Amino acid sequence: MSNSAALAPSSRSRAAVFLAFSLVVWFSGHVLASGHPHYADALAKSLLFFQGQRSGRLPPDQAVKWRSNSAMSDGSAANVDLTGGYYDGGNNVKFNFPMAFTATMLSWSIIEYGGRMDGRVHDARAAVRWATDYLLKAARTTPGKLYVGVGDADADHRCWERPEDMDTPRDVYAVSASAPGSDVAGETAAALAAASVVFRAADRAYSRRLVAAARDVMAFSWQHQGKYSDHVGGGVGNYYPSHSGYKDELLWGCAWLLWATKNSSYLNDLISLGANDDVDVFSWDNKLAGARVLLSRRALLDGDKRLEPFTRQAEEFICHILPNSSSPSSTTAYTPGGLMHRRGNVNMQYVASASFLLTTYAKYMAASRRRAFSCQNSHPVTHRALRALAKRQVDYVLGDNPLGMSYMVGYGARYPQRIHHRASSMPSVAAHPARIGCQEGYRSYLNAAGPNPNVHTGAVVGGPDENDAFPDDRADYARSEPVTYTNAPLVGCLAYFAGRYKN
Repeated sequence: MSNSAALAPSSRSRAAVFLAFSLVVWFSGHVLASGHPHYADALAKSLLFFQGQRSGRLPPDQAVKWRSNSAMSDGSAANVDLTGGYYDGGNNVKFNFPMAFTATMLSWSIIEYGGRMDGRVHDARAAVRWATDYLLKAARTTPGKLYVGVGDADADHRCWERPEDMDTPRDVYAVSASAPGSDVAGETAAALAAASVVFRAADRAYSRRLVAAARDVMAFSWQHQGKYSDHVGGGVGNYYPSHSGYKDELLWGCAWLLWATKNSSYLNDLISLGANDDVDVFSWDNKLAGARVLLSRRALLDGDKRLEPFTRQAEEFICHILPNSSSPSSTTAYTPGGLMHRRGNVNMQYVASASFLLTTYAKYMAASRRRAFSCQNSHPVTHRALRALAKRQVDYVLGDNPLGMSYMVGYGARYPQRIHHRASSMPSVAAHPARIGCQEGYRSYLNAAGPNPNVHTGAVVGGPDENDAFPDDRADYARSEPVTYTNAPLVGCLAYFAGRYKN
């Protein structure tokens, strides 16, 4: 019997009660005394974070006032315009691979939970568009090329400069037929296709541009297969190498184009891939779990039996991330305080992405006849159990943890003060108009003992270690750096819980 075998009705109810009781016991003592966190406030802040990550010319309605225009000549090294987009974290480089994943997850968050965002859906669409306007330039500017990054990553990491001051080389990197990158191309296609669904009603002309570009980039990804990190220099491929290969991005891109276009050729392509690796993580690098949950939607809600294998694989992934008290096949460690702990480097990205998949698969289960599944014949896993676990993770991020600390900057009474972020840690151009040089930044600001002068509201840091300890040390990038691909899936979770538990 498979990990995700359906349970017989006679055993389901008794076992479901047992599992629900087990999960309640597992996170009892972690419920906030004042009730649920203010999810709507956290949602608003999580979206504001993206404004602090903007590159290029800032718009008149920019709310994060300590940022100014930056990288206004990006692309000039190749005689093209590549201004705009996002810096991925606390540095000043534009890495398209994680940026495209950020855009895809923001779009999926809106598609699933935009109806629960109330007045924040406009902000969410604006966050998507800041990325996709740039990705359209990357995909459309030069025929036969997909631009995949701007900035010498090694040189950038040797400096501590505000983005408004940066003078490190702004080299331009691209993939092509002779230097393929199916991974970054597949993710770019996914981002453009997912965004086309977001803007289908809000801006039809823009939606059509997005899906047309997505088709072309996906075709390029299939025709010229290879890993971009094997061909792109300048440190770009070293900071974000595709450890998982590129089949996962081909699957992911096809899954999103199938949704965006309803063209069955993408269904045939993704079935032909044979991307059957067992996974227990979902991230900017490995998209298999996300693609499987996305395809499960069509299997569960539309009854498409051709996609049932993806449903089983999605449930096997979930069995791997449940606590071992609930799943014999769990491969995920939890801290004593109840947080998933995958890796020491920016662990919150894995918490946020896994929580999004738990919340979203629970939504699909609840809307279909699939009331429960089991992990190696253990007790049944219901959609309520998945939502409870996702809520536990989100609540931990927002302060329900042994330190009583919110890991979202600006949310709650206690949050990180010294995040690893150049622009946040240095005075704004308005406060300090004179240029601050590369090494002066290290001497005067990276190693300063005080809190960051600019509160980067909504930034979710890397988080605590496996024992729930957090040093709040600016130099500790693994725990103190925020990244866009943590916030993007968290937006969806926060929107769901904001609608579920209205304050």
